[in-house]
Amino acid sequence: MTSAVRRVGPPGDRRPWLVAVPFVLIVVIVLADLLTPPSIRFTPFLAAAPAVTASFAGARTTAGVGALAVASQIATDHAEAPAHLNETVATIALLAVSVFVALFARLREHYGRRYDQARSLALTAQNAVLRPLPLRLGRIEIASVYLAAEAEAVIGGDLYAAARTATGTRLMIGDVRGKGLGAIGEAALVMGAFHAAAHQTPSLDGLVSTLDGALAAAPDHADTPRAGHGEEFVTALLLDVPDRAGPIGVASCGHPPPVVVRHGRPFVPPLPDAAPPLGLGLASAHVRTGSIPWMPGDIVLLCTDGVLEARDSGGRFYPLTERIRSWPGGDPRSLVAYLRTDLLRHTGGGALNDDAALVAFRRVPHAARTIPEPRQAVRPSAGR
Repeated sequence: MTSAVRRVGPPGDRRPWLVAVPFVLIVVIVLADLLTPPSIRFTPFLAAAPAVTASFAGARTTAGVGALAVASQIATDHAEAPAHLNETVATIALLAVSVFVALFARLREHYGRRYDQARSLALTAQNAVLRPLPLRLGRIEIASVYLAAEAEAVIGGDLYAAARTATGTRLMIGDVRGKGLGAIGEAALVMGAFHAAAHQTPSLDGLVSTLDGALAAAPDHADTPRAGHGEEFVTALLLDVPDRAGPIGVASCGHPPPVVVRHGRPFVPPLPDAAPPLGLGLASAHVRTGSIPWMPGDIVLLCTDGVLEARDSGGRFYPLTERIRSWPGGDPRSLVAYLRTDLLRHTGGGALNDDAALVAFRRVPHAARTIPEPRQAVRPSAGR
């Protein structure tokens, strides 16, 4: 994830060669007017020069082009014959148009800067909610990508997080039902609870209970009218990755299962039935923890529904495991980059119907920790 802000100020700053266009236009119009009989006038077209300039340049450049257009009209009129009333009116009209478009360009600059500032603040807030995953954490290397469905958004309702424990690393990926600011708020609540409890709760089922209770008890969540057991919930997949050799603990709350890539071949490991999503107050009573045998070189891929439910122009879902078979191989970062490009190609490069997140990780022999172990971290116990 990046915190870079796309600038939306005058495009002329990025394409300075466009400034030559209105000057060429003025020269062409003046020459056409001078080389044709006096009864044929081209100078009224000079108004196009400042108008075109205002579409891509700032107020100063627009005003300069407008002044040059007015001066060119006055000079052309006097070169052919003494100015008459019609020429004077045309000059005044050109001057008025030039002033108007210069003011328009000034307003566009002003609101463009305000938009940049607002977007910068929004990006900062969104990056604070969805922290970028470290490239290495404990004994694993991690890669992730987030594709927000909502225009101009960096994140939405999908989430992922990682935390260190005394004996390993815990990962979470989730999907909030819904979109927009409400979904971002739910995601922030779940990730905050995860970071607070991940290193203090011995078992994954206990962590599920903590997250479920935190979300269900949130005032905004509890006060929302819901049908049946509720319409606001969060699917989540939690993993306990030990530093030492051994299986990965997995607990699913209504979330798509992980995919293991072994020697380039993807497969979905058998796991217990998923518990209900978080936020309904039911997950803690139904969660069952499973495990994934982990071989050297295995890459574990986590994803959200937005990946699996992405459709092409014919309405066909994205075939994740099939597309992984076409991956030429490499590390988690190359797998995530390949799937991101392939997913966007599958959807025709257009907007996704839902937010999509991918997280891939594998064990490395001597990975440096990027986050220190918590002082009072507890040793995770085997789930039930």
